Amino acid sequence: MTGVPGSHPLWQPEPGRIAVFRALQLGDMLCTVPALRALRARFPRARITLIGLAGAKAFQQRFANYVDELAPFPGMEGMPEQPFREEALPAFFDWARAQRFDVALQLHGSGRLTNDIVRRLGAARIAGFQPGQARDSERDAWWLAWPDHLPEVERYLALMRFLDIPCPDATLEFPLTDEDRDSAAMLAGQEGLRPGRTVLVHPGARLSSRRWPAERYAAVASAIARTGFDVALTGTDEERPLTRQVARLASEPLRDLTGRTGLGTLAAMLERSRLLVCNDTGVSHVAAAMRTPSVVIASGSDVHRWAPADRSRHVVLWHHVACRPCAFPDCPIGHPCALGVKASDVILQAERMLCKEPTHA
Repeated sequence: MTGVPGSHPLWQPEPGRIAVFRALQLGDMLCTVPALRALRARFPRARITLIGLAGAKAFQQRFANYVDELAPFPGMEGMPEQPFREEALPAFFDWARAQRFDVALQLHGSGRLTNDIVRRLGAARIAGFQPGQARDSERDAWWLAWPDHLPEVERYLALMRFLDIPCPDATLEFPLTDEDRDSAAMLAGQEGLRPGRTVLVHPGARLSSRRWPAERYAAVASAIARTGFDVALTGTDEERPLTRQVARLASEPLRDLTGRTGLGTLAAMLERSRLLVCNDTGVSHVAAAMRTPSVVIASGSDVHRWAPADRSRHVVLWHHVACRPCAFPDCPIGHPCALGVKASDVILQAERMLCKEPTHA
């Protein structure tokens, strides 16, 4: 490499069509935004296609300045993010090869499962991560050894730098529309939620192994409400039984916004809020992007990999267990990583954060 921006042989000749493979959920997608921003800055005229989950359409539309289109991936055996539609796979690869991508980038983990997928896209040149140390060179392909020691955001920036793409900024972002802010203001008005005096509590997570107990969320929400803040529960329609359980167990009345906030409205609510209390899941990355302080309970996850970078604005609490990080959707041994974080610890940190001056800017 020469260090000249974009001088890596991957970019010779300069690509007109770039495919980015990352078939993961929202929080995982947000962690690649700094890398996508750097890629777009270097190739402003290229057409960039995200190959990801069908549910990533909202992400692509939100970040249309960086990603031009979404191509839904049918899935693959061993990739748990969505059901595998094996019958759709041949047609998908036929479509991909017909696009004649100049470059395909693998931004989906170490490459153990995904590098073969990227090879089958038919791009002229490919690059990404590979597990273990670099092996013999592969024609028209460049692989960076998976940097397991780095936090998630920094891993994808490391790949960009490996490919001679300047990365001046590692901050997350989440662009809001006027409609997002108007929707949040209307919802806050309906519920009497005061700007700067609202605390959002988000007890859900896609995997039960990542969820802190409902009764502890209830204790935390009640303690915060007693200090004079407006506390509101958030979650998807599918999480309604969980948020109702938290509300039922709470000793103070809580507002319930479950199922009433789309992604943009939720982000705009975070912009208006003083604090978020949540599990280590996608909403924590949205809070980081909105510069909203948070207290995050990390049950089972790899804290070094997923925790927000700004530890003055975001407090992450976890209990060390030998089986962390957890690969199980449901804990088979009684959930010691979650139970090791006490409600009193979370209350202490939440009250400490609420005593600080607001730090959204």
